[in-house]
Amino acid sequence: MENQLKILLAEDDPNLGMLLQEYLSSKGYTVELARDGNQGLDMFLNVGGFDLCLLDVMMPKKDGFSLAKEIRLKDENVPIIFLTAKSMKEDTIQGFKSGADDYMTKPFSMEELLMRIAAILRRVSKQEPEEVQEEFKIGPYSFNTIDLKLTLNGGESKKLTTKESELLKLFCQNPNKPVSRSYALKLIWGDDSYFNARSMDVYITKLRKHLKADENIKILNLHGEGFKLITG
Repeated sequence: MENQLKILLAEDDPNLGMLLQEYLSSKGYTVELARDGNQGLDMFLNVGGFDLCLLDVMMPKKDGFSLAKEIRLKDENVPIIFLTAKSMKEDTIQGFKSGADDYMTKPFSMEELLMRIAAILRRVSKQEPEEVQEEFKIGPYSFNTIDLKLTLNGGESKKLTTKESELLKLFCQNPNKPVSRSYALKLIWGDDSYFNARSMDVYITKLRKHLKADENIKILNLHGEGFKLITG
């Protein structure tokens, strides 16, 4: 079929993962299989173009709930279905809080999974595309993500570098919320190596200087977690 829809499947059980990949591929989907949560995030960020995510909850390195939250930082709209052996009400609630569109408890019927995928994709295809936000307000500053300009009170403008702009845009998309250091590095630099981390710290320092005219605006270091843009 033309324009095959692409699914990210994150499942650490090798037998079930292979079975699901083969079954969904036979039904016309392109399926990328990740063996743990970290690999799933890498695929989502670097392969991209996914129309739907199937995430196992209990995975090594990064569980499905954590992976879903990081996917949601990058894409608020991509459908997510959790696959899990857990059936407690609390787990279901946590799944939906993590950004799930649906939740299937193992063992499940392949045919039912296929029908749920089709139903979600039909619903999503009817939605209007989300308008991309080009400008953000940060206290007295205006930040234009197209021309990479940071303007103070409608007057003096400063041209940001591409990396500065990408970092500031990520913070603006998550105002007053923690942004994972690892997520930011993988999204903007491609990996979270030591040298890229040091490079990011330099850009964070530059952004703080750019925003210093308003003392209520801060980019906080969150120990062991990442950063948070406080907008006043």
